[in-house]
Amino acid sequence: MEFKMDDTKLEQMIERCNRATDGPWISFIEGRDHTCGSNFIKTAGNDIELIGATQDDQDFIANARQDIPWLINEVYRLRKLADELRMKK
Repeated sequence: MEFKMDDTKLEQMIERCNRATDGPWISFIEGRDHTCGSNFIKTAGNDIELIGATQDDQDFIANARQDIPWLINEVYRLRKLADELRMKK
């Protein structure tokens, strides 16, 4: 599978981020982060409870809410830097 980051893909990712519940999202694992209840992801809206997810899956999903927008911004920053460097040649 080829992983090419074109503008369409970035725009789709931004749209998904914009439609998702606001962050931050925080993963709470029973026995690790609290002592009673179930595992869940705390959001700015309703909490999210997952069925069948491992603790690592839940942590990944929760952190993706913060990580994806940061990565998108980094892609744009690096593209701008690359364009500036090309202009200097």
